[in-house]
Amino acid sequence: MRLVPIILCGGVGSRLWPVSRDHHPKPFIRLADGQSMLQKAFLRGAALPDVEDILVVTNRELFFKADDEFREVNQDRRALSFILEPCGRNTAAAIAAATLQVAAAHGPDALLLVLAADHLIADQAAFGKAVGDAAALAQQGNLVTFGITPETPETGYGYIEAEGSKVLRFVEKPSLDKAQQYLASGRFLWNSGMFCFSAGAMLQAMQEHCPAILDATRTCIAQSRMAEGKGVRQLDLDPELFAQVPDDSIDYAVMEKSDRVAVVPCNIGWNDIGSWTALGNLAEPDGSGNRVEGEALLHDVTNCYIKAGKRIVGAVGIENLVIVDTPDALLVADKARAQDVKHLYAKLKEQGHDSHRLHLTVHRPWGTYTVLEEGPNFKIKRIVVKPGASLSLQMHHHRSEHWIVVSGMARVVNDQDELFVRTNESTFIRAGHRHRLENPGVLDLVMIEVQSGEYLGEDDIVRFDDVYGRCV
Repeated sequence: MRLVPIILCGGVGSRLWPVSRDHHPKPFIRLADGQSMLQKAFLRGAALPDVEDILVVTNRELFFKADDEFREVNQDRRALSFILEPCGRNTAAAIAAATLQVAAAHGPDALLLVLAADHLIADQAAFGKAVGDAAALAQQGNLVTFGITPETPETGYGYIEAEGSKVLRFVEKPSLDKAQQYLASGRFLWNSGMFCFSAGAMLQAMQEHCPAILDATRTCIAQSRMAEGKGVRQLDLDPELFAQVPDDSIDYAVMEKSDRVAVVPCNIGWNDIGSWTALGNLAEPDGSGNRVEGEALLHDVTNCYIKAGKRIVGAVGIENLVIVDTPDALLVADKARAQDVKHLYAKLKEQGHDSHRLHLTVHRPWGTYTVLEEGPNFKIKRIVVKPGASLSLQMHHHRSEHWIVVSGMARVVNDQDELFVRTNESTFIRAGHRHRLENPGVLDLVMIEVQSGEYLGEDDIVRFDDVYGRCV
């Protein structure tokens, strides 16, 4: 039996703003043990028997960030493949693309195990048993979902009504009264959003129930670019063709219509971390019910979750609040209204505010940059370039740049000149000059960049050559 875990790494996680943002979504949030939810999803799949390779479906803007995450934990150098989406088209398109790829690589009998990148599962042994049960059902031609034994009348999850392994129906997120009835009946399970099926069974079901999605995805893949290198394969989906794939969830497109759907009821310590309250509950409470990450001073504070960043957070005389501090945004919310944080994200997006997209520290294929200060006609950044990495050969129309090396050594192309800039040395890049920055060493290159000019937007860039394929 060939089992291929499929990790779906999409979405934003708007209810976990200001830590979760478009270019740093929920799966990349680091937990108290230092691992991200995406890394935990990878390790969860890699620990299963009969797994030789893992396939990740994510936005192309997140590829290098995700690849860095996996390199930290992929000690066995397990084969890794990516399907890179130019835009989100929901889970049916993502699963169609993954299924077509697995069928082409391993045949129609290969089993896909679809996992979300932003779930936590506390009991790996129980999870392994549930996957084994699901695989047995999938080998019989079933499309299998995982149903979580409910503990409370939760209104934030969809439900599955079942008799044994037979699915009777799927139910949308219910009212509290309905959820209480479901819990009391003993016939309902939480819909986890995880699936197991053979490639052939899913392709047959899609051909029957959502042929437009399957055909459009197949057409897109045929015209898309495949690249391979350094143990990683990536399928870069064609933007124009992928935008034509109908937008639908796998639940609506297939699972609710098929008569071959089975469920594995399980109790695996599952948590989809849908709010700051849920994330805060992972931390141990103090004697007053407070859960604190980072440095905080509390006086007469009860039942609060406080996540401090680089600054110390002080709180006096409050209760039942969520406080999350980041370098450029502060969230204060009533615990009972934690789900409504998504409205703040929506307003920021509507206003075009950068804090819905980016943190002050932004990840790039070559490393990171952090905005330290900015004002009229100037911006100061801290730039870290990974060993052996290089920025694109580029030019800016409206800004000049002064580079000061803090540590390491830089190889710099500055118009017609090529030079090495060492620690405590600097160079000046005039507007309109072609330039490139490279780290030829084995340690991180750390620099301070001072930009000056009438326009300092990140879109003022013309790329002439780029090792990461970002020239347009």
